[in-house]
Amino acid sequence: MNPRLPNGTGIAVVTPFDHQGNPDSAGIAKVIHHLVDGGVDFVVALGTTGETPTLSKEERMQVLGLVRKNLAGRIPLWCGMGGNDTRELLDQLHAFDLEGVDALLSVTPYYNRPTQEGLYAHYRELALSTDKPIVLYNVPARTGCSLTAETTLRLAADFPNIVGTKEASGDWAQIMEIMRSKPASFKVYSGDDAISLPLLALGLDGVISVIGNALPQHFSSMVRLALNGDFHAARQIHHQLLPIMTSVFREGSPAGIKFLLQELGLCESFLRLPLVGISPNLQKQLSVELQDFASSIKYTS
Repeated sequence: MNPRLPNGTGIAVVTPFDHQGNPDSAGIAKVIHHLVDGGVDFVVALGTTGETPTLSKEERMQVLGLVRKNLAGRIPLWCGMGGNDTRELLDQLHAFDLEGVDALLSVTPYYNRPTQEGLYAHYRELALSTDKPIVLYNVPARTGCSLTAETTLRLAADFPNIVGTKEASGDWAQIMEIMRSKPASFKVYSGDDAISLPLLALGLDGVISVIGNALPQHFSSMVRLALNGDFHAARQIHHQLLPIMTSVFREGSPAGIKFLLQELGLCESFLRLPLVGISPNLQKQLSVELQDFASSIKYTS
């Protein structure tokens, strides 16, 4: 087994909803075409940004099918598949049509806070139950537990289909230890937009982005420049993006990014409870920052 995961920019895709609160097929189509036209390298359906915890099993299947249909094989498709009940996760794995899915992104179990041995056992069962490449996802601010560098490296060594990790821990020492000791083929992706540029300088393989939903061309250009060693040009784009990258998370994700997508005419900003839309003040701020960003790009291009 030699899965070839892409370097570069992946997008944690939002799930647009219509006025009735159902997955919006037209909105999904617009977003996916926007991302492909924007030059991103792969997309991730059914992640946190896709509000997956609020989707029923049938809706998750529907959304995955719509993303796959609109991608039409143009760029790789990953599917988020994680949970805090290992048996239920394996049932989901076997129930889903994963045809055309190139990799699984699997978040650590949340809320029940397993030990490192429990995390290892959880991912062992997943790895033994599928031939799909698996990318670990460590985001302790959301899950309440952190996959340590030691456990990450142990999983990478023990299971040939555990082939990468998305690191959103914000723990620079941990990320550097993974980079220092990982197998050569094991991929490491940033899960934090605003600090992705310095992490790419440490040798990371790419980013799984939220802001890229709205600004795929510019964010993926920054990542591509950094991967090619042109940090001067990448830094210019990073500085232009930084205000909006920071503000979009101020009142939670994906509320901020969905507002930007609405501003761009790609989908409505509807969310599912318990998530709600951003405040009027932040709406005004993001609108101004979006205009300022467009002006800065026009001025420098």
